[in-house]
Amino acid sequence: MAIEHTFIMVKPDGVARRLVGEVVGRLESKGLTLEKMRMLTISDAMAGEHYAEHVERPFFGDLISFITSGPVVAMEWSGESAISVCRTLMGATNPAEAAPGTIRGDLATVLTENIVHGSDSPDSASRELALFFTA
Repeated sequence: MAIEHTFIMVKPDGVARRLVGEVVGRLESKGLTLEKMRMLTISDAMAGEHYAEHVERPFFGDLISFITSGPVVAMEWSGESAISVCRTLMGATNPAEAAPGTIRGDLATVLTENIVHGSDSPDSASRELALFFTA
């Protein structure tokens, strides 16, 4: 397998609960490499671009309101199969279905506030990394 780069974001709930170090520690413990990190509060425009694939969904407005409600920590991680490794470490999107030992399984309880976001494919990783690290 080749080295992949992926985008991980600690969402406003994770930052507010002071879980950034926990998330970083879990990814580092797995052997991934932190390449870039920045803290920012996402604008409505950036949020709309980030979540563009959900624009027609009924929850889009709530998603934008939540992701812009406080600071996030955006990160680039690299490693062998980094995308799938990070997705596994994050756990299922719905914390009620996330396995114990995963970030969401251990730390989140609510679907709409599930601590982290991670790229789901090489294409989304490229798009999200460009959005957060060249904007």
